Amino acid sequence: MAGKLQRPLSGIKVIEFTHMVMGPTVGLILADLGADVIKIEPTKGDNTRRLIGSGAGYFPMYNRNKRSICLDIKTERGKEIANKLIEKADVFVENFRPGAMDKLGFSYDAVFTNNPKLVYCSEKGFLSGPYEDRAALDEVAQMMGGLAYMTGPPGRPLRAGASVTDVTGGMFGAIAILAALEERHRTGKGQYVKSSLYETSAFLVGQHMAQYAVTGTAARPMAARISAWAIYDIFETSDNDQVFVGVVSDTQWRLFCDAFDLSELAEHQDYAQNAARVAKRDELIPKIAGIFKNYTKAALMEKLESAGLPFAPINRPEDLFDDPHLSAGDSLIDVSLSDGAKASLPALPIEMAGKRPDLYQDLPGIGEHTNSVLEEIGYSSEEIEILATDLVTKRSG
Repeated sequence: MAGKLQRPLSGIKVIEFTHMVMGPTVGLILADLGADVIKIEPTKGDNTRRLIGSGAGYFPMYNRNKRSICLDIKTERGKEIANKLIEKADVFVENFRPGAMDKLGFSYDAVFTNNPKLVYCSEKGFLSGPYEDRAALDEVAQMMGGLAYMTGPPGRPLRAGASVTDVTGGMFGAIAILAALEERHRTGKGQYVKSSLYETSAFLVGQHMAQYAVTGTAARPMAARISAWAIYDIFETSDNDQVFVGVVSDTQWRLFCDAFDLSELAEHQDYAQNAARVAKRDELIPKIAGIFKNYTKAALMEKLESAGLPFAPINRPEDLFDDPHLSAGDSLIDVSLSDGAKASLPALPIEMAGKRPDLYQDLPGIGEHTNSVLEEIGYSSEEIEILATDLVTKRSG
């Protein structure tokens, strides 16, 4: 067990106007690291709470360790409360369509006047340029940015099997916020920072762009690519299962041959160097596949692990709930779902001084912390009751 992290961002206050995945990811990262993240929701609650199908996991995954306040920011009293919260904040995060915050009166220019130390983060589809006013989605960015082309087979672009640009774009937003907070230590001033889906997708395929720049040959989709290594594939086992195996250096090739008693391959000049093995891949792979087919999945993985070679079972997301490594290493955090059930969901994939971020604030109910947050900024219990009666705010339940 790694132990619990001592919340390095304790004392940082974050106001979060977000929904879906990208914006909430920013808040999740800051919250898991100890920041006080106040999520401002509409009086009916964030619509993300009510998504079904592929969206059913968005809210529980990206909103732990936050406080929730429900507020109608289209009313004058609602705007007044939001502005009071922002005036006392270190960070403001939003990920609504371009121009939405401006229309509501919460643009960077509007709030900066009253809080020049604020770090204001917008999570958008595009950074500055010809596309910046377009609406976007994770899938739009993956299609435009070449990621879907690289993921699917030729002629069949396919988005990655997770919200890759949403989550990674949120990570870049959090990085920009932390950099801006550090700069504030020197200048005393906040600033506007921005992260985007499209540029994130471009960054993720940067290695393929670089490949073209270096070789003059365009990268092919992953399903039809010319691999950089001869053994870098999924193999069948005797119990009708599958294991991925990668041998990515000449040293690993020698370890591989030793582990499987393949001295004739180890000594063969055609296989001594990686480039030569890649050239002979079509004849080498069937030999390796035949060897692996004699092993059960468990036996093959045990042998590969003993040899220190990269391998992986082909898991489904639901298999990870019972993964012994994740369970033993504080990599899963138990949160309470809206129906009262518990779910073990991934923690931030980091350790700091050997310690892991943990849960200190369960998933918030709709407006669960409205009263306490309003009290913190000076509203009396009588004023809070009037605000609720006037439907400016809403409390959980």
